Amino acid sequence: MSDAAIRFANATVRYPGADRNAVDNVSFDVAPGELVVLLGPSGCGKSTLLRTVNRLVALDAGSVEFFGTDVTASDPVELRRNIGYAIQAVGLFGHMTVAANIGVVPSLLGWSAGQIDARVDELLSMVDLDPARYRNRKPRELSGGEAQRVGVARALAARPRALLMDEPFGAVDALVRTELQRELLRIVRELNTTTIFVTHDVDEALLLADTIVAMHSGRVEQIGEPAMLLDRPESEYVRTLFHSGDALYREYFLHVRSEMRES
Repeated sequence: MSDAAIRFANATVRYPGADRNAVDNVSFDVAPGELVVLLGPSGCGKSTLLRTVNRLVALDAGSVEFFGTDVTASDPVELRRNIGYAIQAVGLFGHMTVAANIGVVPSLLGWSAGQIDARVDELLSMVDLDPARYRNRKPRELSGGEAQRVGVARALAARPRALLMDEPFGAVDALVRTELQRELLRIVRELNTTTIFVTHDVDEALLLADTIVAMHSGRVEQIGEPAMLLDRPESEYVRTLFHSGDALYREYFLHVRSEMRES
């Protein structure tokens, strides 16, 4: 059995007709309870890599293990019920209330109505939305930030073993984004949920990550804690990405990062 929550071993994906691999021989482990950020520009393979975990994208070579079991050995539906998934577009069902949206997976798992209601109220409170005000609203009655909070609540509804987040805060304004980042850190810390978070935003990666996986053209350029990537870049790409050598930039982000974890 693997001691990693998620393990990528030489993971490789090439889309039909492409002239290069979208994900090229990627290997690293995600520890239980760790928040790992996949960072890089559009087209670098980070979202493709993320989706290999819940089998939304199939590997052409290599493997992905989820708590010691190759994901291809699991039924994809059962696998996805153990993995929360939150995306930028949120994807809430417009005809359902907030409560019904959050309760989708618990309902499929056979939870009782009472269990689902209690879980909905618990999660709405966790993402700082008053259950009495929000559980009966429809998605069209929510702001962008509120919808993202509901999306996170829905991803956590069935107490998943891991959470996958693909640019989840990319469509909201800067102030709301900061609030959502704080909430995410608090929730992940409270629940000890293994999380992989995709972003192209270096600032967001520095603030959120326990570990950053810097990607470029389908490959991993460097893996490490934020301070390590700021201080000891292993390529010119990483040096430029993290403004290495800019002491003011470094001190600012490490200070804000520390503050976010203490709040």
